[in-house]
Amino acid sequence: MFDGILEIPCIKRPDKIIIPSALIPFSQRNRSNDYNEFVHFYEHDKNFAKVLTAAKEHFDCLKKFQGVISPDCSLYRDMPLVLQIANTYMNRAIGHYLQAKGLYVIPNIRWGDERSYTTAELPEKFAFLGVQKHSIVSIGTYGCIKSKENKIYFVEGLEAMLDELEPEVVLVYGGMPDSIFAKVKDRAKFVHYPDWTSIQKRRSI
Repeated sequence: MFDGILEIPCIKRPDKIIIPSALIPFSQRNRSNDYNEFVHFYEHDKNFAKVLTAAKEHFDCLKKFQGVISPDCSLYRDMPLVLQIANTYMNRAIGHYLQAKGLYVIPNIRWGDERSYTTAELPEKFAFLGVQKHSIVSIGTYGCIKSKENKIYFVEGLEAMLDELEPEVVLVYGGMPDSIFAKVKDRAKFVHYPDWTSIQKRRSI
């Protein structure tokens, strides 16, 4: 199944919404014996690059866990548009593959500049293609809301995502400040997960 003129692979809406009890980075998966966790990819692309090119080789490991969040391939604002589209394609393609193999997959939504979440450049908001409405999605804020400019783009993309997908549940990995989320908190059920670095710092205290 493909979506839009760009033919982005689709991640289907699950029959039942499952909210993860905890998230673990892909690079740390072998350190966990708690397979009720969901594996996420909110880390540097190099840490999960092999999944993008050889997902089959990692399937047996991933299937031990309750589910996965589709890969968070980078969409930097200064990236050429074709690379932003390509990384969105890979996000959905790997998610679609894992879902087709029987894993519970929550689509990760990542946007870059306004070309990805508006129709300013293309006739479609490609950041949201391949994801069905009224379901569960995941977003990451870690490293994305530090500067004033980053916050502006993040807020615009977040509001565009809520308008386009109308999700029932939004998982938020990383900081969830009221300055960004207070005015949209009534538009979906937001579930917060601290980033891995913060969790490890608290454990070391």
